[in-house]
Amino acid sequence: MRLFHVASDEEIKRGETTDVYFVRTKQILEAKGLDKTYVVAEVTPGELPGKATWGILCGIEEEAKLFDGISVDVYAMPEGSVFYYKDYVGVREPVMRIEGPYGAFCLHETPALGLICQASGVATRAARLRKAAGNKLLVAFGARRMHPAISPMLDRAAYIGGFDGVSSLCGADLIDEKPMGTMPHALIIVFGDQVKAWEAFDELMPSDVPRVALVDTYYDEKTEAIMAAEALGSRLQAVRLDTPGSRKGDFAEIVSEVRWELDVRGYTHVKIFVSGGLNEETVRILSRAGADAFGVGTYVSNAPTIDFAMDIVEIEGRPCAKRGKLGGKKETWRCLECLIDLVLPIEAAQPTCPKCGGRMEGMLKPLIKGGEIVAKMPSPYEVREYVLKQLEKLSL
Repeated sequence: MRLFHVASDEEIKRGETTDVYFVRTKQILEAKGLDKTYVVAEVTPGELPGKATWGILCGIEEEAKLFDGISVDVYAMPEGSVFYYKDYVGVREPVMRIEGPYGAFCLHETPALGLICQASGVATRAARLRKAAGNKLLVAFGARRMHPAISPMLDRAAYIGGFDGVSSLCGADLIDEKPMGTMPHALIIVFGDQVKAWEAFDELMPSDVPRVALVDTYYDEKTEAIMAAEALGSRLQAVRLDTPGSRKGDFAEIVSEVRWELDVRGYTHVKIFVSGGLNEETVRILSRAGADAFGVGTYVSNAPTIDFAMDIVEIEGRPCAKRGKLGGKKETWRCLECLIDLVLPIEAAQPTCPKCGGRMEGMLKPLIKGGEIVAKMPSPYEVREYVLKQLEKLSL
């Protein structure tokens, strides 16, 4: 009996999370001697949520683990790559390609898509929040909004997309960083006194834990911010405003008032950390109002998935495709200067960028060869750095 309603690693690897029609398909193909038919299948995105012009690919490391031991070759864009719904001339672009006997991997189509659909959605929204926040601190607070079994994946995707840190223990362990967080209202309520709670936190927490006081439990945010600054003085690094939506009013004006009152009393070193129902728009507005850091939960962990689809485009070396898709094996070429993409037949010569004339590079790199992982798996930090460099060339 399952303790929690989640699939195990072994069940995912065995294809037991697949859709039943793939099981029936495999049975029919085996009975007719077609299960060893050699195919090329491509994974392409559907139109991006909110009419976004770009996304961030996430979940490739898990794809490698999924196909490890299966007799196929897999090519994929590197983890963290920018991708587009369509290339520069309007062709839907492959982000991954699988080559091998269809019977060897048909049961894995469902999990293969699931691994990148949700993670890429989270990483994409995280990257958009990073663009909105500029260089200010972004922390993922979304673990409590989704099933706990996937909290590490959600936090990793948010971090890869550009967040500075995550709050959950498992998520922080996965990205090899220390968890980030402040204090809950529950701590203050149990003490029954804000100042006593803040002072106890300061007394008992290790020196490397930032002194961030939650300042909206009982009184006006401005009043509690002043109380916290007077109680902890130079040791106070930031105040956090987590005012519920029903009490916010003009949140930007509240942030501005808190900033003014702290500054006028000489507490210019105290930063303002905001959380609670934030999105791209509010992050931009509150940043202009004086907020220095943002804890974002539901908006990133509940990001809309990217509708990737897998389609056979070649059988035994012959191009084929269903309606609406283009047949034949392809390469996605990218200009390293301006991030323009071109999708061309696999046999086409290396192109030059149609926009700037720069060199273009094939983006579908070997991931699995003959059922074995051949790609180096970069650390989450390395993937995040790759994402941030690409974001410098992208606009919202």
